[in-house]
Amino acid sequence: MFVDIAKVTIEAGNGGNGLVSFRREKFIPMGGPDGGNGGQGGDVYFQANENVNTLSDFRTHKHFKAHNGEGGGGSNRAGADGEDLILPVAVGTLVRENGQVVADLFEPGQMVRIAQGGRGGFGNAHFISAVRQAPKFAELGEEGEKKALELELKLIADVGLVGYPSVGKSTLISVISNAKPKIADYPFTTLIPNLGVVRFGDFDFVVADIPGLIEGAHLGKGLGTEFLRHIQRTRVIVHILDVQSVDIVADYKALREELRLFDPEILEKPEIIVLNKVDTIDEDATELLIDSLKKAEIIKKNTDVFAISCVAKKGLKPLLGKIGELLSTLPKMHLEPDLSAEKHEIPVLKPHLEGGPKTFFIERPEPNEIIIRGKRIEQIANMTNTKNPEAMIRLFDIFKKLGIMRILKKEKDAKDATVVVGKMKIPYQDIPFTS
Repeated sequence: MFVDIAKVTIEAGNGGNGLVSFRREKFIPMGGPDGGNGGQGGDVYFQANENVNTLSDFRTHKHFKAHNGEGGGGSNRAGADGEDLILPVAVGTLVRENGQVVADLFEPGQMVRIAQGGRGGFGNAHFISAVRQAPKFAELGEEGEKKALELELKLIADVGLVGYPSVGKSTLISVISNAKPKIADYPFTTLIPNLGVVRFGDFDFVVADIPGLIEGAHLGKGLGTEFLRHIQRTRVIVHILDVQSVDIVADYKALREELRLFDPEILEKPEIIVLNKVDTIDEDATELLIDSLKKAEIIKKNTDVFAISCVAKKGLKPLLGKIGELLSTLPKMHLEPDLSAEKHEIPVLKPHLEGGPKTFFIERPEPNEIIIRGKRIEQIANMTNTKNPEAMIRLFDIFKKLGIMRILKKEKDAKDATVVVGKMKIPYQDIPFTS
């Protein structure tokens, strides 16, 4: 089992701004407010998809953003909501934020909202009241959530590369794949299996280079049986043979015998034979080697033999096409549950606004800084247009209703302090305590 890791930034859409507008029609010179509300910003979801095998898509594209909501219109027209963004991930993907698991997509089709879009701002028509009959302000759209996430996927290699040391397995991995997922060290050796995620046409699969086999590997000699266990989980075996070998047929027989001694069922898996380093011999010699292998009694019927050169990047496309085609006809291997692993608690995604609308607290970390905290009051402040005097009056009215103004007024030696609420900063002296 291997671990594939990708880091991404996810950004939900911003809410659309509310509109300040007044009804303007012929013969109605004093029309009332009719500014519409902004649309909701799009959410971002992860969805477990059986057709996705790796995290390779998240290496070439690391930033994802949902659509913003549209601004409100006149005649009380609401802006359109931003389109949600649904990102397909492989079944079994874990999502972490700041090291904590926030989602575990273990079922096909499972969908989790990972970032919520911002609320659309209210237009001025929303604020009509008995004491405010012609409001000249509207709310700004709320910013969507933005998160830095780490995706983790436990992988089973689809293809196992088998061969003696130095036949070119690692080189093949390096030229056919771009991704190099993180692999844990094995305690009994300084060598580790190489892993590559291959994208070729419509095919997407994982290839593992099983470090060089030697005689007696099935008994734990050399690199031991741990690497051989990886071959048990693969769906296709690719034998890599060196055309410079003294007896290439004998090499192939020895590899199969070592696999048989470890687990006879491995030999039932589909095989492909690859002759590497053909750039070092002529075409006639290559054809003779292919012919000798096909005539060998040990070779299974319909086993394909490919001649390649990793260094010259020759013959790779037909090989990858065949591997992808073969895998598409085989059932997928699934990870068995790790019963020894500790169960981790998946936190419930909390509502967008924690606590009630009146929940807040005030702290003063520095003599010249007073911070007002609370999901609702911070949201209101962030959606207030500081350049609009009427909008600021509305914010201070909310301060009064919640009791914030009374608490701020009691602060001592706060003349030069700055009041911070959300992203808004207000000089203490500018707060209208007497109005």
